[in-house]
Amino acid sequence: MEKLAAKNATKVIDLLNERLAFERSGVKLYDTLLGRLRATEDRTLKALLGDVKEHREEEKEHEEWLEGQIRALGGDAHAPTERSVLVQAESEGVERVMRRDDSILHDFHALLTAELADNAGWDLLVQIADEFGDSEAKKQFKKRLHEEEKHLLFVRRTLLELTKRDVSVPPPSAPAD
Repeated sequence: MEKLAAKNATKVIDLLNERLAFERSGVKLYDTLLGRLRATEDRTLKALLGDVKEHREEEKEHEEWLEGQIRALGGDAHAPTERSVLVQAESEGVERVMRRDDSILHDFHALLTAELADNAGWDLLVQIADEFGDSEAKKQFKKRLHEEEKHLLFVRRTLLELTKRDVSVPPPSAPAD
């Protein structure tokens, strides 16, 4: 990370804080989903608990790793930065969708939005590290990007299955006159 930060440590810290804000939000989203999955009686949905918990733990690891990297560069992992404030505003919209109702289908839709943005953010860090020749930072970013890609694939697949299930349910019959 030192090679990357040598160019402009303040901006690198800002980039890392951006990812950190998103990872913190991701942990909250997964926590909400885990609570709903634990409470459901639907065995198909309950079967998702293991994967969702694993992805939540990876999001938490990303959060803690980023905090460590920011501190190592002399930054404050809790101070708002230009980019982290922007990401926090974006994340609030996704969180609001999940608070709006208790539909697990809607939760996965919101989570898909978050995971797409999360993947793009980690991919940006991989490309920046590559551009500045910081192979160690690139390796660390790429490791987390691959984990995020697994999350995205799982959320996409699950949303597809839940949507197919939802569409296949016939509408309620109209009352007879």
